[in-house]
Amino acid sequence: MKDKLVKLLFVLLIACTIVQAQQTNLPDSFYTIQDSILIKARDGASISVLVVRKKGEEKPLPVIFGFTIYARKTDVNKAKQAADKGYVGVYAYTRGKKNSPDEVIPYEHDGDDAYDVIDWISKQEWCNGSVGMYGGSYNGFSQWASTKNLHPALKTIVPSASAAPGLDAPMMNNVVMNFQFSWTYYVSNNKYLDNDDYNNRKQWSDMEQKWFETGSSYRTFDSLLGRPKNKIFNKWLDHPTYDNYWQRMIPNKDQYAKINIPVLTTTGYFDGGQVGALHYMRELDRYNPNANQYLIIGPYGHFGSQGSPDSVYNGYKIDSVANISITNIIFQWFDYILKNKTKPGFLQDRINYQVMGTNSWKHAKSLANVSNDSLTFFLDNSNKHLLNPQKASKIDFAKMKVDYKDRSSMNSYYYAFRLIWEGLNAGGGIMYKTAALKKEVEFTGCFTGQMNVSINKRDLDYSAVLFEQKADGKYYYLTYFMGRASYAKDNKQRALLTPDKKTALPFSNSYFTSRKLSKGSKLVLIVNVNKSSSEQINYGTGKDVNEETIKDAGDPLIIKWYNDSFIKIPIWKN
Repeated sequence: MKDKLVKLLFVLLIACTIVQAQQTNLPDSFYTIQDSILIKARDGASISVLVVRKKGEEKPLPVIFGFTIYARKTDVNKAKQAADKGYVGVYAYTRGKKNSPDEVIPYEHDGDDAYDVIDWISKQEWCNGSVGMYGGSYNGFSQWASTKNLHPALKTIVPSASAAPGLDAPMMNNVVMNFQFSWTYYVSNNKYLDNDDYNNRKQWSDMEQKWFETGSSYRTFDSLLGRPKNKIFNKWLDHPTYDNYWQRMIPNKDQYAKINIPVLTTTGYFDGGQVGALHYMRELDRYNPNANQYLIIGPYGHFGSQGSPDSVYNGYKIDSVANISITNIIFQWFDYILKNKTKPGFLQDRINYQVMGTNSWKHAKSLANVSNDSLTFFLDNSNKHLLNPQKASKIDFAKMKVDYKDRSSMNSYYYAFRLIWEGLNAGGGIMYKTAALKKEVEFTGCFTGQMNVSINKRDLDYSAVLFEQKADGKYYYLTYFMGRASYAKDNKQRALLTPDKKTALPFSNSYFTSRKLSKGSKLVLIVNVNKSSSEQINYGTGKDVNEETIKDAGDPLIIKWYNDSFIKIPIWKN
C-alpha cells in the first residue's frame, strides 16, 4: 500500500510539473536592462554581457548566468524570465560575439572567460555572491569549462545536452561529422547568428553531394562552396586524435576532483549531446565519488531535453509521464540551491530515467545502478545471421565488400531521424536478429561489445545500430555506436590495423537508452561500414583521413565479421 501511495504521489508531482505555467515576461519598462556591457578578460579580450534586473528590487540577489556562442536578440527574454523568478539574469557571449570586437573562436577560451565574467558578477552590488549557470548544447559545455577553475561564487551548474569538444563534436569516436562545417559559419559570420546562410540547406546538401561524387579530400569543403579557407574547421581537422588541444577545453582529472558544487544534468535518449553530457557525469563520478550530481534523462531530442519535450518525437509518441517541464524543474533546482528552498520532488534519486513503454520513471543512485544484469549475443553467421546467446564452437565469419570508388550508393548508420520503421533496410550492412524474446526485458543503459574483424586495409569507420522488432513487424530504433577502428582502444593514439589479421575492436561509447522490450519482440543489430556524404570517408590507407581522396580507394574493402564478435545489452532484472 505504501509503495502504491508513493507512486501515486509521484504521478501527481509530474502532473503538477507539466501544467505549471511559466511566468509571462512583462514589458521592458518593468526591468533594468543593460545590453551593451563589455568587460575585459584576463588576456585583454572583450566579452559582451547582458544584465536584466527587475525594477524595484533593492537587495542583492542570486544570479542565473548563461554563457553561450549563440548570441540572439531574444536572449533578453531568457534573462527577464530569470528576473521574474527572483534572480538577476545575466548572459555573456564567446569572445567575438555581440558587442565584442574580437575574432570568434569557439570552445578555446570559454572556460577562462566564463570564470572572468563570474568574477565580475560577484563584485556587482546587485549580486549577493551566489551564481548558478544553466543552458544547453554549447551552453552546457561552457558550464563544464567554467569548472576547470571553480570560482567561489559559482554555487551550481545545470548543463543540458552538453557538447564535449573532441568527444562528440565535431567528431564522434574520432570520426568528423559534416554538420559541424556549416555550424562554423552559423556562429562566426556575424555578431549574432547567420540564420539565412545556415538554413539554406540546399547549398550544404549540394556541397556534400559534390564532395561525395568527386571524392575530393575532406579539407576541400570550403573551396567546393566557393569560400576562403575555413580557419575554424581546418584547425579542428589538424587534431584528429583526442589530444591536448581538445583536452584542455574541459576539466582534467585533478579539476574534476575539486568540483564540490551540486550539478543537475538533463539530456535525452535521442539527444546528439548525450554522449558529452554523460561523459562529464562519469568523469566527475570517477574522480570525485562523493560528487553531488543528479540526472534527468528520457525520450527527448537535443532541444526537448533542454526545456520542453516534444510529445511526438520523430514519429514516436512519448509516454505521457515523460511529458514534463524540464524548465520548471531547473528553476526549482535554482531555488533549492540558491534560495535554500526544498529540493525538486521530481529528483527522487541521483539518476532519474523514464523507461519507454511503461509510462513510469525509475530512479537509481548512480549510472552503474540502472542495470543489474546483461544479455550477451554473438554474431552467428551460420544460421541466417542470428544474434545467438551461445558462442559458436567453430570460428567462421560473414564477408562484406565495400567499394569506395562506387558512388552510386551509400552505406549509412544514421536511422534516428525516424524512430519507428515499417520495414528496415540494412543500408549495405549486415542485419542480425535474436530469436523472439520469451518474456519482457527492461533494456537500460549503454550497450557495449566487441567486433572481431579482419580487413584488407589498415583502417575503417564502422557502426553498430540496435532496434527492437515487435511482433507486428515494426522496428523501433534504440541506440547506436559509430567510430574509427584505429582508435577503438585509445582515442588519444591511433593504432592502425594489420591487413588480413583478425583484430578486436571493443566499443562502449554508445547512446544510453531505457525501454521495455516486449515479449515476442526481437533485438535487431545492423553492422556496417561508413560510406556516405554525411561524415568523413576513411579509405583505409592509414594516412590522415582528412587528406585521403577517392584516388586512395584502391581495391574494395573486404571485411570479415567473425562469429565470436558480441554485444552486451544492460538490463534490469527483477
